[in-house]
Amino acid sequence: MRIPFSLSLAKTGTFAAVHFTVAFIVAYLLTGSLGVASAIALIEPAANTVAYLLHERAWARFMPGFHRVSPSEASVPPAGSPAPQVG
Repeated sequence: MRIPFSLSLAKTGTFAAVHFTVAFIVAYLLTGSLGVASAIALIEPAANTVAYLLHERAWARFMPGFHRVSPSEASVPPAGSPAPQVG
């Protein structure tokens, strides 16, 4: 099963929002400056968000236990047929 790119983008977006917020709060608590905290909260998480998306796509491509399914493997068994044996 492959993780769709749209899901990776959605996860990246929520990750970015959390990361920007945490970065701003930590930077503000350390510096006491809204300007410095804002700059830190924009620069570091922006770079890290791109890195996260690349990391997420690498996991989607190389995730152990999952493989690309050929069209012949993707056929759905008829209703009422027994479940395929795994193992």
